[in-house]
Amino acid sequence: MEANDTTYAPEPGSDSSFLTAPFSGKNAFWRYFVGVIIPFLAANFIGALPLAAVIIINSLDGAAVPQKGGMPDFEAMGIDLNVGFVLTVVPFLLGLLAIILLIKPLHNRKFMTVVNGGRKVRWGRMLFAALVWIVVSSLWMLYALRSDPGNFRLNNSSNSLIILAVLALTLIPFQAAFEEILFRGYLMQGFAVMARNRWVPILFTSVLFGLMHGLNPEVQRYGFLTMMPQYIFFGLVFAVVTMFDDGIELAIGAHAANNIFLSILITHDDMALQTPAMYEQIGIYPWKEFGGLVIQSLIFIVILAIVFRWKDVRKLFARIRVPKGTAGVSDAVDAG
Repeated sequence: MEANDTTYAPEPGSDSSFLTAPFSGKNAFWRYFVGVIIPFLAANFIGALPLAAVIIINSLDGAAVPQKGGMPDFEAMGIDLNVGFVLTVVPFLLGLLAIILLIKPLHNRKFMTVVNGGRKVRWGRMLFAALVWIVVSSLWMLYALRSDPGNFRLNNSSNSLIILAVLALTLIPFQAAFEEILFRGYLMQGFAVMARNRWVPILFTSVLFGLMHGLNPEVQRYGFLTMMPQYIFFGLVFAVVTMFDDGIELAIGAHAANNIFLSILITHDDMALQTPAMYEQIGIYPWKEFGGLVIQSLIFIVILAIVFRWKDVRKLFARIRVPKGTAGVSDAVDAG
C-alpha cells in the first residue's frame, strides 16, 4: 500500500468541489502517469488501427503515401474527405473511453469527479458556451470575409457538406471532451493535489496542452515558436473558465463548438482535420490569427463572467483549502 493512497472525503467549508474531489481518492504519482499514458496508447495504437489499415492498403504497390501538411493526404489517396475525417477522429473516442474506465480503479473515485467534482453534468452550461463561441466566431469570420474577401474561396456547396455537418456534430464533441477531461479535468486536479494552489494547474496544463499539439501540420509549416503561443493560449482560456466555473462543462462546449465551426466552414492546406469545408482560406497569417483568437476569447470570457457573475479573481491564483486530514497526501512517497 502507498502512503499517499489513504482515502479522504472532502468536508463542507473546504474549497470548490472540483478542486477538492481528487483528495477523496488515491493520488500517487504513478497513478496519474498511468492515467495519461494508457489513454494515449489506446488512442494512438488501437484507435489508429483503421487509419493505419487504410495507409497500408494504399502503400501496397510500393508508392509513397501522399501527405498534406505532414498528414496523410486523403484526397490524393482517393479517399472521401468525410471518411478521412472519421478515421482521424476515431482515436479520440478510444482515448475518451480509456480515461473514463480508468478513473475508478486507478483513483478510487467516480468519473464525474473529474468533470465537476461529482455533480450531474451541467448540459445547459455546455450548450450555452458552445452557442456563445459559435456566435463570436461567426462574427469574426464575417469580419475576415469582408475585410479580405480575396483570401477565401467557396470550396464546397454540395450535399457532402451536410454529411460533414452531421459527422462533425456527432463526433467532435467526443474529441473535445477527451482533451478537456484529460487536461482541464484530470491533469488540472492532479496538479492541484501536488501544488495546493490554482495558478500551477492553470499554467502547467496549458503548456502541456500546447505541447500535445506540437506535431500538428501548422507547427511544421509555420514553426514551433509561432504556433505554440496560440495552442497554449487556447488551453489557458479553457483553464481560466474551468477554474471560475468549478467544472469543465463550459470548456467542453466551447472547445467542441470551435472545432465543429472550423471543420464545417473553414479549411486550408495545413489543417490537422482535413474536411470538405464550405470555404478554403488561401493565405494563413499566424500572428493575425492569434490576435483574432485573443479578441474572441476575451469577448467569450467577458460574456460568461457577466452571465454567471464571476467576480472573485482569486479563483485564478489563491491556495486551495483542502479538507481536514489531507495535509501531505500527495507529498508522501510510495511505501511499496
